[in-house]
Amino acid sequence: MSDKMTPSRPYLMKALNEWILDNNCTPYVLVEAGLPGVQVPEDYVSNGQIVLNISPGAVKDLQIDQDGMSFNARFGGVPMSVKVPVVAILAIYAKENGQGMVFGSEAGAPDPDDPAPTDDKEGSSRGNSSGRPSLKVVK
Repeated sequence: MSDKMTPSRPYLMKALNEWILDNNCTPYVLVEAGLPGVQVPEDYVSNGQIVLNISPGAVKDLQIDQDGMSFNARFGGVPMSVKVPVVAILAIYAKENGQGMVFGSEAGAPDPDDPAPTDDKEGSSRGNSSGRPSLKVVK
Protein backbone atom coordinates (compact mmCIF):
# COMPACT_ATOMS: atom_id res chain seq x y z
CA MET A 1 0.00 0.00 0.00
CA SER A 2 1.28 3.44 -0.91
CA ASP A 3 1.58 6.25 1.63
CA LYS A 4 0.99 8.80 -1.14
CA MET A 5 -2.63 8.80 -2.24
CA THR A 6 -4.27 10.86 -4.94
CA PRO A 7 -6.32 13.85 -3.76
CA SER A 8 -9.84 12.98 -2.62
CA ARG A 9 -11.28 16.36 -3.65
CA PRO A 10 -12.16 15.31 -7.26
CA TYR A 11 -14.01 12.24 -6.00
CA LEU A 12 -15.92 14.29 -3.43
CA MET A 13 -16.68 16.95 -6.06
CA LYS A 14 -18.20 14.38 -8.43
CA ALA A 15 -20.27 12.76 -5.69
CA LEU A 16 -21.51 16.05 -4.22
CA ASN A 17 -22.34 17.43 -7.67
CA GLU A 18 -24.44 14.33 -8.38
CA TRP A 19 -26.10 14.52 -4.95
CA ILE A 20 -26.99 18.20 -5.40
CA LEU A 21 -28.43 17.54 -8.88
CA ASP A 22 -30.36 14.45 -7.65
CA ASN A 23 -32.03 16.72 -5.08
CA ASN A 24 -33.13 19.16 -7.80
CA CYS A 25 -30.76 21.87 -6.62
CA THR A 26 -28.18 24.00 -8.42
CA PRO A 27 -24.50 23.13 -7.77
CA TYR A 28 -22.29 26.15 -7.12
CA VAL A 29 -18.51 25.93 -6.80
CA LEU A 30 -16.38 28.45 -4.90
CA VAL A 31 -12.98 28.96 -6.55
CA GLU A 32 -9.80 30.72 -5.44
CA ALA A 33 -9.26 32.69 -8.66
CA GLY A 34 -5.70 33.88 -8.01
CA LEU A 35 -3.98 30.49 -7.96
CA PRO A 36 -1.76 29.38 -10.87
CA GLY A 37 -3.63 27.61 -13.68
CA VAL A 38 -7.06 29.08 -12.88
CA GLN A 39 -8.85 30.27 -16.03
CA VAL A 40 -12.09 32.05 -15.11
CA PRO A 41 -13.72 35.29 -16.32
CA GLU A 42 -11.86 38.02 -14.40
CA ASP A 43 -14.86 40.39 -14.60
CA TYR A 44 -16.76 38.14 -12.19
CA VAL A 45 -14.00 37.69 -9.60
CA SER A 46 -14.67 39.34 -6.24
CA ASN A 47 -12.17 39.42 -3.36
CA GLY A 48 -9.99 36.92 -5.23
CA GLN A 49 -12.78 34.36 -5.50
CA ILE A 50 -15.51 33.44 -7.94
CA VAL A 51 -18.67 31.36 -7.58
CA LEU A 52 -19.47 29.20 -10.60
CA ASN A 53 -22.81 27.59 -11.44
CA ILE A 54 -21.92 24.13 -12.79
CA SER A 55 -25.46 22.87 -13.43
CA PRO A 56 -26.05 21.07 -16.75
CA GLY A 57 -28.13 24.02 -18.00
CA ALA A 58 -25.30 26.48 -17.33
CA VAL A 59 -22.23 24.59 -18.61
CA LYS A 60 -21.21 22.23 -21.41
CA ASP A 61 -18.65 19.44 -21.30
CA LEU A 62 -18.17 19.47 -17.51
CA GLN A 63 -15.19 17.35 -16.48
CA ILE A 64 -14.00 16.73 -12.94
CA ASP A 65 -10.82 14.68 -12.64
CA GLN A 66 -7.50 14.54 -10.77
CA ASP A 67 -6.32 17.68 -12.55
CA GLY A 68 -9.38 19.69 -11.52
CA MET A 69 -12.55 20.92 -13.15
CA SER A 70 -13.14 22.21 -16.67
CA PHE A 71 -16.14 23.21 -18.75
CA ASN A 72 -17.38 25.59 -21.42
CA ALA A 73 -19.90 28.31 -20.59
CA ARG A 74 -21.08 31.77 -21.53
CA PHE A 75 -20.42 34.77 -19.32
CA GLY A 76 -22.33 37.87 -20.34
CA GLY A 77 -22.99 36.17 -23.69
CA VAL A 78 -19.29 35.57 -24.35
CA PRO A 79 -18.23 31.90 -24.66
CA MET A 80 -15.31 30.84 -22.48
CA SER A 81 -13.39 27.71 -21.58
CA VAL A 82 -13.04 27.50 -17.79
CA LYS A 83 -10.26 25.54 -16.10
CA VAL A 84 -9.81 25.20 -12.34
CA PRO A 85 -6.99 23.12 -10.80
CA VAL A 86 -8.19 20.85 -8.00
CA VAL A 87 -6.41 22.88 -5.29
CA ALA A 88 -8.30 26.04 -6.31
CA ILE A 89 -11.69 24.44 -5.61
CA LEU A 90 -12.66 25.67 -2.15
CA ALA A 91 -16.26 24.45 -1.86
CA ILE A 92 -19.25 22.94 -3.61
CA TYR A 93 -22.76 23.62 -2.36
CA ALA A 94 -26.42 23.85 -3.37
CA LYS A 95 -27.53 27.38 -4.28
CA GLU A 96 -30.98 26.81 -2.81
CA ASN A 97 -30.03 25.76 0.74
CA GLY A 98 -26.24 26.09 1.09
CA GLN A 99 -25.76 22.37 1.79
CA GLY A 100 -22.46 20.98 0.53
CA MET A 101 -18.83 20.91 1.56
CA VAL A 102 -16.01 23.37 2.17
CA PHE A 103 -12.64 21.76 1.45
CA GLY A 104 -9.67 22.19 3.77
CA SER A 105 -6.05 21.26 3.27
CA GLU A 106 -5.49 17.81 1.92
CA ALA A 107 -2.41 15.65 2.41
CA GLY A 108 -0.30 15.75 -0.73
CA ALA A 109 -1.97 18.88 -2.11
CA PRO A 110 -0.88 22.48 -1.65
CA ASP A 111 -2.90 24.51 0.83
CA PRO A 112 -5.14 26.95 -1.11
CA ASP A 113 -3.76 29.73 1.12
CA ASP A 114 -0.17 28.74 0.21
CA PRO A 115 -0.07 27.42 -3.38
CA ALA A 116 3.67 26.66 -3.32
CA PRO A 117 4.26 22.93 -2.75
CA THR A 118 6.33 22.06 0.29
CA ASP A 119 7.97 18.94 1.64
CA ASP A 120 7.42 20.11 5.22
CA LYS A 121 4.57 17.97 6.49
CA GLU A 122 4.52 19.80 9.80
CA GLY A 123 4.08 23.17 8.07
CA SER A 124 0.40 22.79 7.25
CA SER A 125 -2.07 25.23 8.73
CA ARG A 126 -4.67 22.67 9.79
CA GLY A 127 -4.94 24.18 13.24
CA ASN A 128 -5.23 27.75 11.98
CA SER A 129 -8.83 28.59 11.21
CA SER A 130 -8.20 32.26 10.41
CA GLY A 131 -7.01 31.56 6.85
CA ARG A 132 -9.75 29.12 5.92
CA PRO A 133 -12.27 29.83 3.20
CA SER A 134 -15.79 30.49 4.38
CA LEU A 135 -19.17 30.67 2.73
CA LYS A 136 -21.55 33.52 3.22
CA VAL A 137 -25.06 34.11 1.96
CA VAL A 138 -25.17 36.89 -0.63
CA LYS A 139 -28.62 38.20 -1.52
